[in-house]
Amino acid sequence: MADLGHRALCCCLRYLSGVSAPRVPRLRLPQWQTTWDRKMLLTYFQPDPGPINFVTPGPIGSADIVINDTALYQTIYGFGAALTDSSALLLYNLKTENSGNYWSLMHYLFNATDGANSAGLSFIRVPLGATDFSARNYSYDDVSGDTPLYDFNIGATPSYVFTVLRDILSINNMLRVYILPWSPPGWLKESGTMDGGSLNTAYIPVMANYLLKSLQGFQSEGISVYAIGIQNEPENSNPTYPTCSMPVSTEADIGIALRTYMNGNGFGNTKIIGYEHNWADAANYPVQLMQQAASSFDGVSFHCYAGTVSDQAEFTSRYPNKEVYFTECSGTIGSDWWTDMKWYMDNLFIGSLAYGSSTGLMWNLALDGNGNPKLPGTSSCTPPCRGVVQVNSNGTWSVNQEFYAMGQASKAILPRDVGGPWGQRIGVSLGGELDWALVVGAYVTKRVSPTDWNRYSIVVLNWDDSASTTWNPQPVTATIEFRGLQATYTFPVGVTTLWWYAPD
Repeated sequence: MADLGHRALCCCLRYLSGVSAPRVPRLRLPQWQTTWDRKMLLTYFQPDPGPINFVTPGPIGSADIVINDTALYQTIYGFGAALTDSSALLLYNLKTENSGNYWSLMHYLFNATDGANSAGLSFIRVPLGATDFSARNYSYDDVSGDTPLYDFNIGATPSYVFTVLRDILSINNMLRVYILPWSPPGWLKESGTMDGGSLNTAYIPVMANYLLKSLQGFQSEGISVYAIGIQNEPENSNPTYPTCSMPVSTEADIGIALRTYMNGNGFGNTKIIGYEHNWADAANYPVQLMQQAASSFDGVSFHCYAGTVSDQAEFTSRYPNKEVYFTECSGTIGSDWWTDMKWYMDNLFIGSLAYGSSTGLMWNLALDGNGNPKLPGTSSCTPPCRGVVQVNSNGTWSVNQEFYAMGQASKAILPRDVGGPWGQRIGVSLGGELDWALVVGAYVTKRVSPTDWNRYSIVVLNWDDSASTTWNPQPVTATIEFRGLQATYTFPVGVTTLWWYAPD
């Protein structure tokens, strides 16, 4: 199905290229849908009957989606998850056991070709050293007292992590790689262990150098790093797995030193992302971080485990020119599929973007059906965390609700042209008596050639299912208002991604 978008585009161009053809947008191009009953699962389809035309406006539908493409916001760099040691191990084992199944899965996850039958995931978060999803506890330099870091060794990373990461890059060369530690080496900490505790501030320059050497190590492995973070979840100290409590002033000082090191060693264009923790403290830690070290940090990132997505506005209202990333949330094994889909779209893959995020990431890319393998003795992930993908010991795999939620959002923002720009969020508002029934994100993807029409996209969650009372899923007939014209579409309960093309 990799060329479906191009076949549909050709059909549309025959209509649009005529000399006398009106320059009117048309909803005739690929649409993707995931429905509550799973009869459609990131399924491509054409409208039937079709095409859906934009025409002179009439009465509005039960819901009215108003697109304002003059309101341009942040660029969206895509969706993805963390390639933990556990995720990489499972995927590598799948490659060894059943190479065909492995490559089928990897293309389904990461193929970002326009119109491909895949999610096109394009942002990967890679831990530096051990996490709660590693086989053992390790850093890149576990030699106590080695302050010059002579024994730093990127090869402490299990080899399968780089193998899988290179495989992903072979499928999607647009992939952005974001790296950060769950803990400094234990000997740099007051506690003397990677499991909990805090950094000995006398070692701030050493920690900054450790992060620089991590960048150089990834470079030596052929991996170009888009961004680096200072510390995962700096307000979390857990004695059962690698964590580190890190005050704002310490993170700021490391960031200042690291930016200097990076600028002097060929990493001036690599971003530094700060905070990397929950929505709940958005008004405090990340704001204070910018007050102390704004010139060193390109932006901040958020997790979902405390607070609400609207808390992101506490940061963006104060620092509208700093970048925001959403980088971690985890599903749990046994939760309800459709309830999860609704929450993910409302809070993460439409919602977080509406509050300024440029990405939407989940936690583990892959786990087994029990949420394993985990670091022995860790207390994290109770109940068990669920991966985006479940990889089974018999060489089979299946994707979970996180995949479909991210896939629907990804279809709206991937570059239309090879080497072209990513999607950019634009203005959208809702009206009508059923405005509450839909959650909508709107985007424009511009083109390489100035003569090609831009692609406009909407991602629409219809959650009118009466789930809190008597189950009664209801389609919603909505009008779509765009540049003084109107189209009509009936959205089933589920998630729908629609495209259309129009001149700049």
